[in-house]
Amino acid sequence: MIALMHTLDRVVVIRARPETVFRYFTDSDRWAAWWGAGSTVDPHPGGRIYIRYPDGTEVAGEVLELASPSLFAFTYGFASGTPIPAGASRVTIRLAAHAEGTRLTLRHEFADAAVRDHHVQGWRYQLSLFANVVADEALARAAEATDAWFAAWADTDEASRARALSAVAGQSVQLHDRFSAIEGLDELVAHIGAAQRFMPGTTLQRQGDVKRCQGMVLANWAAVASDGQPRGAGTNVFIFSSDGKIASVTGFWS
Repeated sequence: MIALMHTLDRVVVIRARPETVFRYFTDSDRWAAWWGAGSTVDPHPGGRIYIRYPDGTEVAGEVLELASPSLFAFTYGFASGTPIPAGASRVTIRLAAHAEGTRLTLRHEFADAAVRDHHVQGWRYQLSLFANVVADEALARAAEATDAWFAAWADTDEASRARALSAVAGQSVQLHDRFSAIEGLDELVAHIGAAQRFMPGTTLQRQGDVKRCQGMVLANWAAVASDGQPRGAGTNVFIFSSDGKIASVTGFWS
C-alpha cells in the first residue's frame, strides 16, 4: 500500500456495551443494518468487506485486524476506483468502555489530503447512524421496560414495587418532573407510595409506541383515575444505561 500520510479522526460515544458494538463488525446482517442492504463482512484477517450504500455506491476492502471487543481494522476503497481505488486506504476502529457505554475512536488514513477532506462529513454521518443503530438494538425491549415503570406506580405493595423497579431501573435511577426530584431506587419506591396516598387507584398507561434515539426513549402516558376518568397526561424521556436499565426519567406534563 502507498504511504497514507493524511488522517481523519473521529470519536463517538455509543449507549451500548463494547461487546454489543463489536458484533456489528463480525455479523453481516448487523453490518448491513449499518451500511446498507447487501453489505457483508467476513470477520477474519484477510476476509472481504463489502459496503453497498443505499444509493448503490460500492466499497471493497479486506479485514486487517480483529480483536474482540476492542479493535477492528480494514482497507477501504471504491469499486469504481474513484476517489479511492479499492483497498487503498485504511480504517481503524477502537472500542473502549465508557461511563455511558462505549467510546468509539475511528482513524481513516489516506494518501491524499483532498480525499481525506471529502470524507469528513461522510464519517460524521455514518458514525451518528451507527451509534443509533447499535443503541436501538441495545434498547430492543425498551417498550417492556417503560410499561413496567408505569405499572409500578399502581403497585401498592412496597416490596413488590421495589422488585418490579429494580428489574428495569438501576440503583441510582433519577426522576425529575414537576413534582419529583428523586435520586436513587429506594427514594423512588417511597415516593411512589406517597403519591398513591394522594391519588389512590390512579394508573399510568403508555399511549402509543415508544420512540427511540441514541439510547433515549420517548413515551407518552395518561394518568387514569379508578373511575376511568383522565387525571393528566404527558411525556417521559427515559435515558437507559449500557446494561439496558433505566438510568433517569424526565417527565413533562401536558
